[in-house]
Amino acid sequence: MTPDAAPTTRDMPVVEVDNVVTRFGPQVVHDGVSFRIGRGTLTALIGGSGTGKSVLLREIIGLQRPTAGNIRVFGTDMWNAAEAQTAAVRRRFGMMFQDGALFSALTVAQNIRVPLLEHANIPGDLLHPLIELRLAQAGLTPDTGNKLPSQLSGGMRKRAAIARALALEPEILFLDEPTSGLDPATARSLDALVRSLVDDLGISVLVVTHDLDTLLTVVDRIIVLADGHVLADGPAAEVTAIDHPWIRSYFAIRTMTGTQSR
Repeated sequence: MTPDAAPTTRDMPVVEVDNVVTRFGPQVVHDGVSFRIGRGTLTALIGGSGTGKSVLLREIIGLQRPTAGNIRVFGTDMWNAAEAQTAAVRRRFGMMFQDGALFSALTVAQNIRVPLLEHANIPGDLLHPLIELRLAQAGLTPDTGNKLPSQLSGGMRKRAAIARALALEPEILFLDEPTSGLDPATARSLDALVRSLVDDLGISVLVVTHDLDTLLTVVDRIIVLADGHVLADGPAAEVTAIDHPWIRSYFAIRTMTGTQSR
C-alpha cells in the first residue's frame, strides 16, 4: 500500500485496544494496555495470575466495561457506539468461554441452533445441514449433535463449544483457555483445529492460554501482560528472547528442552 492510499477493509485491524485502564476499587489491573489484532492471525494473550487476561477478553466482546480507554472491534467502539451497531458486531465474532458454557439441558445440536435462531434468519430446512457443517468444522461427527454435553469427553465438549462459536460464520474467534483440563494429545489436536480455522477459513483468533506447547507451536504472535501493561508483543522466538524475570521463568522449561517455536 502506498503512503497516500486509503486503508482497505482487509488492511484494517479486527480488534483495537487503546490505552485501556481497568480498576477494581484500589486495585489497578490494566494501566494503559494497547495492541492491535490483524485479520487471519492467531494471537495468544498470556500473563501471570491477576494480570486480567480474561477480564480484557470480556471487555473486548462488550461484557465488562473498562474504567478508561477505547476498544474497537471491526472499527466499532464497543462501549460508545449505539446498541444496534454493537449488536451487529457481535454477530461477526464467536466466543468460547473457559468451561465451554454449553447449555446442559440442550443437546449439542440444540446448543449450536441457539445463535442461529436468535441472530440469523435461517430457513428451517437449512438448519440441520448447517449444524452438521459446524460440527464437521469442529472435528465432530453428526451423531455428536444428538448428545448432551454431560455425555461428552472434555475434549469433545471443547469442540462442541467451538462448533457453537462458529455457528454464525464469524470473522474472529475469542477463546478462553481452550486446552485447560485436557490431556496432552487432546490439547494438541485442539491446537491443530484452531490453526486450521485460521489457515483454511481465514478466521482471526485471539486466545487466552497458559499452554506452552500452544504458544511455541501454533500461534503467530504472543502478547504478554505484566504490571498493568503490555510487556512484550511479537512472535514466540522474539518474546522468549526477552530478558525479563517473568518471561525467563515462564518459558524456562520449554527453552531448556529445546522446543522450537513455529
